Amino acid sequence: MTQSPAIPSSTRRRVFYAAIGIVALGIACTAIQLTANLSYDDALLNFESLTEDAEHSHSALVNEISTFDAAIDSADSITVSASTHLMDASLKEELVVVLRDAESTTAQLTAVTEQQIPQAVAKQEWAWELFDATAQLNADRETATRLIASFDSASNDAASAVSALEDAGSAALTSAATAAEAFESEHVSARNPDIVALRVAAQQVLDAADTLDSTASAAYSDLENAAVQMLASEHAELFEKAGPLNDSRIEVEAFARSLAPGLLLDFDWSPLVNDFGYGDSMGGYATWWFDGPGYANIELSNSVAEYWPSDRSEALVAHEVGHAISVRCDGMHDDSSQDNIEDWATAWAISMGYLSASNGTSTYGAPPQELIDAAAGCR
Repeated sequence: MTQSPAIPSSTRRRVFYAAIGIVALGIACTAIQLTANLSYDDALLNFESLTEDAEHSHSALVNEISTFDAAIDSADSITVSASTHLMDASLKEELVVVLRDAESTTAQLTAVTEQQIPQAVAKQEWAWELFDATAQLNADRETATRLIASFDSASNDAASAVSALEDAGSAALTSAATAAEAFESEHVSARNPDIVALRVAAQQVLDAADTLDSTASAAYSDLENAAVQMLASEHAELFEKAGPLNDSRIEVEAFARSLAPGLLLDFDWSPLVNDFGYGDSMGGYATWWFDGPGYANIELSNSVAEYWPSDRSEALVAHEVGHAISVRCDGMHDDSSQDNIEDWATAWAISMGYLSASNGTSTYGAPPQELIDAAAGCR
């Protein structure tokens, strides 16, 4: 029987230790691989959280810039259409200066939005590749942090610029809207519908003045157009009144307006009104509308101006204003018949102290005292 040679004990120990080393190396490699995976996963989680924040900051900036651009467009439209009719010149110039600053700022802010938010590095297979990818994620995370700060800072700048524009725009718009009342007083000969349109447009500007957008600029454009239309209609009215009786006609109209301050009155002049106006006769006719603030049109014969100033002319005009002021005193008298309507106008003229028979009594008779007393309460 042949016996196998014995393996020396020293050799057996070396084989054992080599096996242990291989196992240890395998464990170490596995640990390194696991560590690399875990490090990458942790870095990726932190990176994605930051990039999500960066995306939100970027979206917020884009929205702010959109609002900013709208404010710039509105301000530009307002400054282009602004005239000397209504808007305060110094406030308009201040808006122009702020607008120029805004226009130079918007390009800088837009450039900030063009910065790219980094994308995650794809997960690799081997440990050394994972460590490199993790390092890149950490570096990109720092980039994302800087981008968030940049986006947020730009958003704040955009919001501040919008606020500055809106402050300047609001002041300019408000000045124009509030100037409409004085403008109306300076152009009383403009036609009533045009005056009403100016009032409506002025209120719309006041309602929209706090936010500088297309609504505000459109409202202001309407206001400017209303002012232009008022000037045009006033010019047409004054042209119609021109002639030898012009000064007297203007005085008669001013007198009528003084009887009912603030009441919107239009006037038309003709040789003959209600079949009166020839010789020493005088004629008048009033039409009134309850819409909106209420307004009226008074037609007068040229003879009213020819005999101005006279008690007869004043009394007849007072009678017609008595009709017109019905828009303020609706329900204070019975207007179910023409006779009642005429009695009211006559009573109102008497209540104002105009006692000439031209106040209506010569044509319609004397009204009852209780109606005169009631008319005295209509001012």
